[in-house]
Amino acid sequence: MDKSALRNLPKVDDVMNHSAFKALAQRTSKAMVLSEVKKGIQTQRERILKGEPPLEDILGFLYQEVEKITMQAMSYALRPVINATGIIIHTNLGRSVLVEEAGEVLDSVNFQYSNLEFDLDTGKRGLRYSHVEDILMRLTGAEGALVVNNNAAAVMLILSTVARDQEVLVSRGELVEIGGSFRVPEVMAMSGATLVEVGTTNKTHLKDYAREINPKTGAILKVHTSNYRVMGFTQSVPVEELVALGETHDIPVIEDLGSGTLLDLTPYGLSREPTVQEQVAKGVDLISFSGDKLLGGPQAGIIVGTRRYIDRVKSNQLLRALRVDKMTIAALEATLRQYIDMEKAKKKVPTLRMITMPLEEIKARALRIHEKILLGDRVAVVEDTSQIGGGTYPLDTLPTWALEVTPLKGAQSFADGLRGLQPPIIARIREDKVYLDCRTIFDQDIDAVARGINHVLEV
Repeated sequence: MDKSALRNLPKVDDVMNHSAFKALAQRTSKAMVLSEVKKGIQTQRERILKGEPPLEDILGFLYQEVEKITMQAMSYALRPVINATGIIIHTNLGRSVLVEEAGEVLDSVNFQYSNLEFDLDTGKRGLRYSHVEDILMRLTGAEGALVVNNNAAAVMLILSTVARDQEVLVSRGELVEIGGSFRVPEVMAMSGATLVEVGTTNKTHLKDYAREINPKTGAILKVHTSNYRVMGFTQSVPVEELVALGETHDIPVIEDLGSGTLLDLTPYGLSREPTVQEQVAKGVDLISFSGDKLLGGPQAGIIVGTRRYIDRVKSNQLLRALRVDKMTIAALEATLRQYIDMEKAKKKVPTLRMITMPLEEIKARALRIHEKILLGDRVAVVEDTSQIGGGTYPLDTLPTWALEVTPLKGAQSFADGLRGLQPPIIARIREDKVYLDCRTIFDQDIDAVARGINHVLEV
């Protein structure tokens, strides 16, 4: 063992007084830098005691290691990424991107006081839900509206209100499971309602519902199968017929629309989905849908319906546990305001903008990135398909243009390299090639994507 090597190890105080480490401590945390310096010196001491040769530039090595650890520790865990997967509503990447106006209003209400629960007209206490109720009523034609923290919560709150300790009729073909293994039967059980299955998996008739109605029946629930399809020999009961049956027996009809949309997207090549306003017009008593899927807003569960039942839902004590905060309300209002003009919404709401984006615009974006690639022979602009995502349109895809990368060191290694950049770029792999779908890459990210591809190709 070389004892002189041990004596040559720098003292902790000397390291901490070095200008580079002082600057690092100011940028991050002095206590953390000190702790990592001690660990680093101890690690080098143990190496020397094992007979390993000392490092030539221990101070430089220490700085690299300490800077890496402290900067990682001080970085925010939740940070922006570039979505190059082509999945528009990407659950793992935060689902829908908010409208710019949401950022503006969030800045205004987050850093100063607001009238969250204060009525400026009367000077008395107000309701937080009132900030979005009027616009939801205007857009959907409903008599009342309410917002909770997600759609599963909305369904549970509705059932808890109108059918606790009672039976709820649901077609077997609509007992869906949503993300995270949350299932309609379990959500219903938590609400205190009892599930009564009617019909069969592929076919349910009106008579199947009518046969099960009894004095214990609290509601009829229709669940829109937005995240899967039963194909072939199938039949379900139109909601209009369920509404008529419910009116005959004075039983509320509830519809869980899942994704929910205010805009007919069939002109853009997608399957027909019922809009919220259409279902309201058909007389459904209570409708729930998500705020962060096709609507393109923040995570929320939106409930619209008749005043008779909305007022009952508002008085449910469970609402307190499921209520939304000022940030959700502000972002949701900013999103909903875009829908006052549907043409404006298609341009302003990022989710709708990406769904309705012309193919030539996507191709132009791909070509703009490609012309910045230094090793252009490894990257091609190709036709591909995008997905809507978020449990919506399970059978639909959209034509798109993508960058197809054929890396020398393998697709997984290249994708890992993109993911390790700042900002991280999330791509997808198919047949040992990496694809970056330009539908979900924003114009402001073009230079970052080009730099990222160039950097990882060179490594």
